[in-house]
Amino acid sequence: MDVSAETLQTLSQCFLQTLSPDAGPRRSAESYLSTAADSPGYALALLRLLSDPSVPDPVRVASAVHFKNLLRSRWSPSDDHPPISAAERDQIKSLLVRLLLDASSSSPLVQSQLSESLSLVGRHDFPSNWPSLLPELVASLHSSNNYPAINGILGAANSIFKKFRSVDTNDVRRDLKYCLDGFAAPLLEVFLRTSRLISTAGPASPPEAVKPLFESQRLCCRIFYSLNFIDLPEYFEDHMKEWMTEFRAYLTTTYPWPTIGPVVDDLRAAVCENLGLYMEKYEEDFRDYLKDFASSVWELLRSASPPDQLAVTAIRFLTKVSTSVHHSLFSSPDVLGPICTGIVVPNVRMREEDEEMFESNYVEYVRRDVEGSDVDTRRRIACELLKGIAGNYRDQVKAIVSTQIEGMLTAYVANPAVNWREMDCAIYLVVALAHKKGGGAVASSDLVDVEGFFLRVVVPELQSRDANVVPVLKADALKFFIVFRSQIPKHVALSLLPDVVQLLALENNVVHSYAASCIEKLLLVKDEGGALRFTPADVAPRLPTLIPALYNALKFPDSQENQYVMKCIMRVLGFADIGVDMAGSCITGLTLVLDEVCKNPRNPVFNHYLFEAVAALIRRSCERDPAIVAVFEASLFPVLQTILTADVREFWPYTFQIFAQLVEVHAPPLPPSYMHLFELLLLEETWKRPEVVPALVRLLRAYLRKSPHELNQEGRLDRVIDIFNRLITSSKTESLGFYIMNTLIENLGWDMISSKAGKIWTLIFVRLQSHQARGFVKSLIIFMSLFLVKHGPAALVDSINLVQANVFSGILTQFWISNLELITGFIEWKLTAVASTRLICESPALLDGSMTVIWGKMLDSIVKLLARPEEDRVEDEPEVPDIGENVGYAATFVRLYNAGKKEEDPLGEIKDPREYLVKSLMTLSVHSPGRYPKIIQNSLDQQNQEALLQLCTAYNCTIV
Repeated sequence: MDVSAETLQTLSQCFLQTLSPDAGPRRSAESYLSTAADSPGYALALLRLLSDPSVPDPVRVASAVHFKNLLRSRWSPSDDHPPISAAERDQIKSLLVRLLLDASSSSPLVQSQLSESLSLVGRHDFPSNWPSLLPELVASLHSSNNYPAINGILGAANSIFKKFRSVDTNDVRRDLKYCLDGFAAPLLEVFLRTSRLISTAGPASPPEAVKPLFESQRLCCRIFYSLNFIDLPEYFEDHMKEWMTEFRAYLTTTYPWPTIGPVVDDLRAAVCENLGLYMEKYEEDFRDYLKDFASSVWELLRSASPPDQLAVTAIRFLTKVSTSVHHSLFSSPDVLGPICTGIVVPNVRMREEDEEMFESNYVEYVRRDVEGSDVDTRRRIACELLKGIAGNYRDQVKAIVSTQIEGMLTAYVANPAVNWREMDCAIYLVVALAHKKGGGAVASSDLVDVEGFFLRVVVPELQSRDANVVPVLKADALKFFIVFRSQIPKHVALSLLPDVVQLLALENNVVHSYAASCIEKLLLVKDEGGALRFTPADVAPRLPTLIPALYNALKFPDSQENQYVMKCIMRVLGFADIGVDMAGSCITGLTLVLDEVCKNPRNPVFNHYLFEAVAALIRRSCERDPAIVAVFEASLFPVLQTILTADVREFWPYTFQIFAQLVEVHAPPLPPSYMHLFELLLLEETWKRPEVVPALVRLLRAYLRKSPHELNQEGRLDRVIDIFNRLITSSKTESLGFYIMNTLIENLGWDMISSKAGKIWTLIFVRLQSHQARGFVKSLIIFMSLFLVKHGPAALVDSINLVQANVFSGILTQFWISNLELITGFIEWKLTAVASTRLICESPALLDGSMTVIWGKMLDSIVKLLARPEEDRVEDEPEVPDIGENVGYAATFVRLYNAGKKEEDPLGEIKDPREYLVKSLMTLSVHSPGRYPKIIQNSLDQQNQEALLQLCTAYNCTIV
């Protein structure tokens, strides 16, 4: 690598500056590096820098990370960055392996980044464009006795082979065979060689000398996992005894080097993961080893207190055994009892680490405990083991665990201050082992009588005002209430609501988060039949204390952006009947929070629920009492304008949706402030941010509904049509364009739209010539149908034919008839069916004798559409969608559920499009007796003829 010292010095300084806490130098350095990345040889310069032992370690690590990210973005061609040249890529590939082998020249952190870099390159080039890699790695394994270097090679191989854990395709299997042929034997060789070195090392051997040996074995186990993931390779099947013998030795041997315990535990965890893989996929081949391994694993768990990763993987292996055909290994009381009392209960009992998380990291604690992300924790996996065993030995497990739970409760009552962990463990077991049914409602628990346990154990914790009561138990009681909310009678839940509200005032973050979550979930409980259990009237007496308590909870340290509290606020405001006085204070409180988060948007989930809360309050209050709109505008306008003027881009999509709501609830005519926003909305520049476009469409449609006559002024209608054209030229936004045009057609009279119809059709047909995707054609059919029902068949046909003589018949045959059956959604189904019916029954163009064939095909498509089963045309929408942790800001648009406007049925007067069809056909046939039965017989396929006859019979109509 021939790189000048001056270049290296400049890069070194830049990487130092990227670590600076001062934003100015940091951004300057980042900008320089971003520009330099386009220069030839830049990646090689980075390799030279990170491999130089004289360069400070922080600089080498920073450059290694930067190098890895450079490869991620530029190794293969992309639209965003120019790729690294082919010549430079070849040099990088040869240097990467060399640097990994020279482990002495870099820190473990640099080695780790180099290993990931090699993996990135390998994903693209290996093996087809990098045939030398595998032989080079194997040769290095054979020739080297330097375990840091060997581990660098194994780490690289491990990274590359991870791709075999994901998809299973013919190409992947071909690559896997290549790797097995070249690496399976060397892997076993180095594994056995290292095992001998470990077995011959005595207590006098320095820990730092044996530690790399255990790390090597861990990497071999991870490679074993990858190479065995898709299928059991013949080589591994032939040498299973050698692998399994060593695996068992690592689980049963006690090693004399306490300081390297974590490395040994990591190896054991990798072994247990391999055992789990074989148990899950190759049970028949593995069965001869199963009993010994099951015994070894549960002895390992009982004899020590393994760290989390080992405990989780070991218990998961036992869980897989418990649910297999070999579950009889657990049938003996001598096994069942010790597993329940010696493995499950100790791993469920709260440990110091859990307490620390409860106190110092409430977000992670709640995420694990309530949201179910604790699947990889020892508490959760221990309960999964218990469930697995109970699947075949329910009565025995119930007897053992119920006795344990009662013992825990007795111990707690005897000395609550000392034995509070017993109560925590008891509640956790009951909750974790609950049986759940659809929708998240808990049906029952085999361990306890839910209502009895709730009244006897949980309610006293909810009602206790003792300041010395452990907060964890308050959280446990609330969690029990949340999980079993459907089983708690309505009168009991309502009587406890004040106690839950009181818990919102506890400063402990987990407790007031759970209290908020409990209230929020209670409002969603449904009884049989789907009706909500609680009504706004049930909640009304509690609002004067509940709403202030929720706002006050946001003032606690670390809860200023508590998403559980804000979600509860959103739910309450969207559920309750908020009076005028309270609505004013609510919007003021939300505005204060919004004003604060605008300064530094950090928590996208919290912010989403914040805007949902604003939207819910507008929907519930302003729509019922328009007099309060002015109060909302006075509070919201300043902060919404700040979002736009200060360019808080994360909030632009939300802001436009809120503005759309305000436009819709405002009585016309709209004041100047709204019309100024309308002018900004029609500017071309406004539509250049893709993430904002759906919200802009939502706002524009609100204006079109509220102030259609304003489009006559200042060329606004032409600008709306230009926006429509802009949107339909992209497949990503074409449906949004049609939403605008549909709203325009619905709200403008023919006197305004007639002069623009030709332009609109021309724009659509120009796009249609090059783009006939199914989504675009469906949108076109819906638009033409809406146009027809609003302005009549003649206006539709004549305006289209103005573009080109007789073009309508071509559009009808090529697109409308052949795609009509694709329409989904009740309103769209009804609209297109009625419009199509009117076309064949009212349009002179279709009733002409020369159009008989097309008329028949059109009827055939209508009948097919109307005969489709109900479930094929109804599109369900979730009641109130939950917002996941992956909500982002700019990458995607997130719709505000509470700011949405339900689409109105443009044909409300027509209840049944089937009846409309047959009555229209009957009326039409009266004027030409005998003509239409013949067309129907010749044009409709037999199934549709029968369907039409059934409809005629059902509605007592005859086509004569």
